[in-house]
Amino acid sequence: MKQTLMEPFSLTLDFAAGRIEPATTRIERRLSDMLGMFADAAAEAAAMTDGDPLIYEVLQYDVPNETGQLVVCTTVLHPGRIGDEYYMTKGHYHEKLDTAEVYLGLRGHGKLVMQADHGFSGLDMHSGTIAYVPPYWAHRTVNTGSDLFVFFAVYPADAGHNYGAIEHGGFGQRVVDRDGRPMIVPSNKGVEA
Repeated sequence: MKQTLMEPFSLTLDFAAGRIEPATTRIERRLSDMLGMFADAAAEAAAMTDGDPLIYEVLQYDVPNETGQLVVCTTVLHPGRIGDEYYMTKGHYHEKLDTAEVYLGLRGHGKLVMQADHGFSGLDMHSGTIAYVPPYWAHRTVNTGSDLFVFFAVYPADAGHNYGAIEHGGFGQRVVDRDGRPMIVPSNKGVEA
């Protein structure tokens, strides 16, 4: 297999805003992109009557989708809740299950929730937190604060994203507000990889 020969490059990262310059891809996820992912369908419908809230954005610098290449990106997860459930990313497994990912918290507070065949994990994240997502673990981030939750991520370019497993099988845990504090609770949906 022929490997793309790339030239070295540098980017600028605005830690507070989570902006990578230049970003070659910007993904925007609104509530309409995530309907059915939050536990409270009535709260989803009510939130949609006020518009289509922006849940999160991903800014990425693209590299060839090849073994050996690394993608760098930021995620800007907005504050808010649908019912008692905090705003979250869709969550995914990697298509290439044996690939890992590293996150670095830049701003705000959140949780990184993960699941694998053998269990669940929930890590607190804030500015300065380095979190490791091992191979075979599905992962989702959740903004548990009242400000933007911003983090930087690095992962193999050929890892891919399998959102379908979470969309159809659900995520085994949810992060909800209980008396003003975030709590991880079991989901009512099953877990499938």
